[in-house]
Amino acid sequence: MSVIREVPFPSPESSELPMNIWIDDADSAIDVIDALALSPFATGVQPWSRLANLERVRPEATLAPAGGRVLRTARVEDGSESRLISGDGWTLRIVRHRNRTATVSVTAVNEDLAKTVLAESIEGAEEPVPDVDHVEMGFWWRGMHGGTRSEKPITAQPWDEISANYSAKVRPALDRLMSITPADVNGRLILLHGEPGTGKTTLLRSLAKQWHEWCQVDCVLDPERLFNEPGYLMEVAVGYDTDEEAQRWRLLVLEDCDELISSGAKAQAGQGLSRLLNLTDGLLGQGRDVLVAITTNEDLARLHPAVVRPGRCLAQVEVGPLSKEEATAWLGSSQGVGPSGATLAQLYALRSGREITPVPGDESTGLYL
Repeated sequence: MSVIREVPFPSPESSELPMNIWIDDADSAIDVIDALALSPFATGVQPWSRLANLERVRPEATLAPAGGRVLRTARVEDGSESRLISGDGWTLRIVRHRNRTATVSVTAVNEDLAKTVLAESIEGAEEPVPDVDHVEMGFWWRGMHGGTRSEKPITAQPWDEISANYSAKVRPALDRLMSITPADVNGRLILLHGEPGTGKTTLLRSLAKQWHEWCQVDCVLDPERLFNEPGYLMEVAVGYDTDEEAQRWRLLVLEDCDELISSGAKAQAGQGLSRLLNLTDGLLGQGRDVLVAITTNEDLARLHPAVVRPGRCLAQVEVGPLSKEEATAWLGSSQGVGPSGATLAQLYALRSGREITPVPGDESTGLYL
């Protein structure tokens, strides 16, 4: 049963900012803190707001300026904690998560104060981004209140260090893909297709590193929702620029989207295929410099003809197993390698001493049993 509670907001000046909140058994203490944090902004008492999303937050970081007064604190079982803190003319909401991410939002009586409080709260709070073998990648998912994006460093090796993981017959196409610049973009779709374990995800990580100077790479964790919910699609398509001064190209990564681009996609996924095509070369795609990379286990012949038509794809690459000769050279031994060669995943398994499953169509057993 829902009830209405009038919750007074305890401002630093001790004046009440009444706010009506609907409370039922689905609400939590953190929901109450969210509502109280919005109250001074909603009423116009503190009409300026600033927000920052943080990664790799130092355990010792307070995320609040000195002199603030803690008004509410709530913690949940998964380790998340929410705090409401107030000061002279400002209100601060802090949400920290166990994965060391945090959201810090401030409202204030004027813009300069909002900026100052936020800057003081987050100064030195994040550990530096690991370099050498890491690159920043964004991750999108559909939350309760719309699209949510989190940015994290991922392991990524330069292309020249991993190119030997791929067959010689496909390496020239991958060389061209890795060396593309904005001036070379002709087509907005990148298709990486081939059986599981051939290294498609590793390729995308390396691509993010090769393109990091001009292209921001974002992975969509729920692509089936992305193309079924226009509002969510618009949020992701409009995007998020880490550098406000220079808008960069963006590459949206959609992994294992067989049902979206297969020959029967129109019947299976409704408007999903049409919206994908609109994002790559329709009106929606013209609004931003957006590329889309899709990985699939489907054979190219089984993909929808509209997806693979000339001019739509920046690259179509079949990532297959290494031949027997290439796999033997990679492993340094022919033991366990059948006549059809081996995938990258199988080679790593062999190198670590594990048994592997055969390449489809391979009659040899080797160590596959």
